[in-house]
Amino acid sequence: MRNVGIWVFDNMELLDLAGPYEVFSIRIDKEEEPLFNVFTLSWNGEAINTANGLKVFPDHSFRDHPHIDILILPGGRGTRKEVNNENVLNWVSACHKESEITISVCTGSFILGRLGLLDGLECTTHHSVTDLFREIAPKAEIVRGRRFVDNGKILTAAGISAGIDLSLHVVARLHGQDEADRRAVHMEYGNWESKDI
Repeated sequence: MRNVGIWVFDNMELLDLAGPYEVFSIRIDKEEEPLFNVFTLSWNGEAINTANGLKVFPDHSFRDHPHIDILILPGGRGTRKEVNNENVLNWVSACHKESEITISVCTGSFILGRLGLLDGLECTTHHSVTDLFREIAPKAEIVRGRRFVDNGKILTAAGISAGIDLSLHVVARLHGQDEADRRAVHMEYGNWESKDI
């Protein structure tokens, strides 16, 4: 079972968290062993407020979380502040070195870009902030019009709901397309009625 750690912070986009959380945490057959252990964490372990006001109480802080196999960095207006937060940058850098996969959703890519982890790589972010993203990550190859970009260890999703597509892609990569399709059908997501499972 892989540990999926989702960072949460003030003024993050709720669906950037909730979409991937749903995809990875689904247990369609409750008798099956879960494939992923999903948890949230904030810098100090205290509650955060999403961009639309929903309060989220994280499971862990930066200091007390389990090992993270899949690191997920959501986006939202809060990334404009967090991109200059040395505590966040140092923690993401350390987690990324130990992770199997690092994912950004929406402007979560700003953190990866600030760290130079996207230099020379194709990547994406929310369509409305590509100019700002170019300032933060001038050596990245920013692409528009794609839901997500898979570079192996680092994957980036476009805006908000694209995190669901990318999460299903990761499930397919790790456990096969049939498993990803089962989850999409359970969620009634996308073209789910055409899935032959």
